[in-house]
Amino acid sequence: MQPGTAPRSMCRPDNSSSAPTWIAASTGRWLGPVASPSSKTPAWLRPWRSGGSHAGTRRSRWPPEADLCSTDLPLLSSYSRMTTADFTALAELLPAERVITAAERLESLSRDFYWYSPVLKRDLSDKLAEVVVQPTTRDEVVSLVRWAHQRRIPLTLRGAGTGNYGQCIPTHGGMVMDLAALDTIHSISSDGIVTCDPAARLGAIERVARQSGWELRCYPSTYVKASVAGFCAGGSGGIGSIEWGALRENGTVHSLTVLTLEAEPREVRLSGPDIFQVLHAWGTNGIIIEVELRLAPKTNWGQLAVAFDDFSGAFDFTEAIARNDSFRKRLTTVFEWPIPGSFVPLLKWLPSGKAVAFFEVADDQLQRLTDAARAAGGDPCFVAPFSEPRRGAQLSDYTWNHTTLWALKQDPSLTYLQCGFSATEARSQFRALKARYGSDFLLHIEFVRSGGIITPGAIPVVRYTDDQRLQGMIEFCASIGVSVANPHVNFLEASGRWRPDDAKRKAKEMYDPRGLLNPGKMRDFTPQASDNPGTPLTQKDCLPAAGPQTVSA
Repeated sequence: MQPGTAPRSMCRPDNSSSAPTWIAASTGRWLGPVASPSSKTPAWLRPWRSGGSHAGTRRSRWPPEADLCSTDLPLLSSYSRMTTADFTALAELLPAERVITAAERLESLSRDFYWYSPVLKRDLSDKLAEVVVQPTTRDEVVSLVRWAHQRRIPLTLRGAGTGNYGQCIPTHGGMVMDLAALDTIHSISSDGIVTCDPAARLGAIERVARQSGWELRCYPSTYVKASVAGFCAGGSGGIGSIEWGALRENGTVHSLTVLTLEAEPREVRLSGPDIFQVLHAWGTNGIIIEVELRLAPKTNWGQLAVAFDDFSGAFDFTEAIARNDSFRKRLTTVFEWPIPGSFVPLLKWLPSGKAVAFFEVADDQLQRLTDAARAAGGDPCFVAPFSEPRRGAQLSDYTWNHTTLWALKQDPSLTYLQCGFSATEARSQFRALKARYGSDFLLHIEFVRSGGIITPGAIPVVRYTDDQRLQGMIEFCASIGVSVANPHVNFLEASGRWRPDDAKRKAKEMYDPRGLLNPGKMRDFTPQASDNPGTPLTQKDCLPAAGPQTVSA
C-alpha cells in the first residue's frame, strides 16, 4: 500500500487504479488517481510539495510553500452519509425542536465569518451539515458523541460562529453540534480563575469578572458574541495581548476539559503544557466542555485616538508607547490611511487623510498620554475617559479583525493577512512592502507582547485580484522575514498554527482515533480502523512553541 492510501474497504467504489485516490474536501468531487505533481503546478494545488509524499504521511511541520488556499488539496475520505435510520435514532436523543434539518437554518448554522477570505468564500460556500443538534446538558453531549461514533457520522462543533477560517464549517456534511446553550459561568475563585461552560460568551465573562474585581487578560474584537471555547479552539490573542501576550502564554488558559470521541467518551482535564494538545486545534481533536481562564485585576480603561500626518509618525509614537512599561495598556494599534476612512461611525472624530493610532490605557494615565501625543506632533482627536457600563464609541470595535470587517463594508475586493513583523526591522519591511504593492497592501499594526518582547503584529488589509497574487504576497512577506499565519486555508497545518512538537496530531490519535471530529482540517492525521489510542502524551510532547508572535484574529 502506498503512503497515504486507504484500505480498499475505506475507499469509494472506483478502486480500479493502483494509484492513490482522493476526494476534494472543498467540493466533494471525486478526483480519481493522483498524478505526480508537476514543477509547474502552483504550490497550493500540489499534493504536499513537489516531489513530496501524499496525504496521510506524518510530518512534524507543514511545508511552508504549501501556504495558500485551496481546500482542494487531496484528502482521504471514508465517512458515512446519514440515513433514515440515523435520523430515527437521533430523534430518541433530543426533542424535535433541537434536531434541525430545515435548509435555511442548516445553512446559517453551518457558517462562520469565512467569507472574509475570497478563497474560502469560493471553496466553502456549498458545505452544509446534514443535521444540527442543540444539546443543553453535558449528558446530552455525551449521548450525541456516542451516537456519532457508533454510526461513523462526522461531527463538527459550533460555539458562536465568530471564527474567520471556516473552523465550524462541516466540509464532510454529517452533524454540527451547536453548543450555544451550554453557557454557564460557574465560579470565579479568590485568586482570579474563572470556570465556565464552553459557550459562555466572553462579553458575559468580562462583565461578571469586573463585578468581582477582575477582567479578561485578552479577548478578540468579537468578544460580545464569541464563546470561550471557540476562542481557545480558534483564537490566539486580542485586546490585552500588549500586556499579557498571546492566549497560549503566561498560563492564561489554566485548564481545558475535553470529551473524547470514542465508543465510550471520556472526560480528560488538561492543564499546564498539556493544554497545547487542543489549544487552537479548531475542535479537531477533542470537544472542549469546560474552560478555566486566569483573569487579571480590574483596571478602569480610558480611550484615545491620535491622528498623524503620516504612517511613519504614527508608528513611531505607538511603538514608543507600546515599549514604555510605565503606561498600563490594553490596546496599542496603528492604521495607515485610508483604513480609518472605513470606520464610518468614527468619522466625525477622525480627520481625513491621516494615519491614526488607537490606545486603551489606565484611566489615570489618559491625560499623560494625551500630552505625550501632542508633544510628538499628533492630534488627540478622540478622548474618552472610563465609564462603566461602557457608553458611546469603543475603539476596540475597530481593531484586530473588526478592522477587516469595516474595510470590507466599503470595498468587497479587500481581504487580509495575519503577519508578524520584526521587532527591530519592521520599518525596512514596511518600505519593501509599500514599494512592491503600494495601496494594495495597507498597514494595520497591533502591538503584542510575545515571549516578553514587544512585537509589531499585523492584520494588513490587502487587495485581492486572484489566488496567484495573494500567494505572491505571502511568499514576498516570507522573503523579507515577515511571518504569515495564512487565513485563506481551511486546515491547521498550513494556517501558521501547526506546532513543531506535533502535539495536536498525537492528541487526535488519543482522543479521536477514527477521525470523526471536524474531518478534513488536520491533514497529517490518518484515521484509525479501531479505537486503539496512540501513544500517551507526556509533558515533553507539549512544550510551548517558541518564535515570534504572528497576529491572528
